[in-house]
Amino acid sequence: MTPSCAPIRIYTKRFTVSDDAMDRQGHVNNLAYVAWMQDVAIEHSAAAGWPMDRYLAFGAGWVVRSHFVEYLRPVVAGERMAIHTWVPEFTQRSTPRRYFFVREDDAQLVARAETRWVFVDLGTGRRRPLPDELIAAFESVPDEAEVRRAAGLQP
Repeated sequence: MTPSCAPIRIYTKRFTVSDDAMDRQGHVNNLAYVAWMQDVAIEHSAAAGWPMDRYLAFGAGWVVRSHFVEYLRPVVAGERMAIHTWVPEFTQRSTPRRYFFVREDDAQLVARAETRWVFVDLGTGRRRPLPDELIAAFESVPDEAEVRRAAGLQP
């Protein structure tokens, strides 16, 4: 079992947009955003003490019910990005996870997104209640204004 870590309220991943994220129109492909959302969610979970191996040993894990992405500004290769992600609340067997995509050079919010994750038994595929130790590993951030401040965005 992985030892518990201090809850991370807002997790941030910084990177430079690569050429392979571009579509034929010269801006980031929508599939890249979804891949980044999945990657940063997995990283946040691991940083909170829940890497994939721990879920496998527990016999349960997260699956996506839905994704929503709102694109606000185009992004191109070579731009520096930050993805900020947080969990606004937990329900008994699922949770939304939200994301802000920020272009770092001009501190512009270029997209915002949400994924609805459902916790399932890996053997049966059925919903499973969230264990207390999993909920304790994440601290909910219900106030989006807090995330905007942490990301350096205007209110």
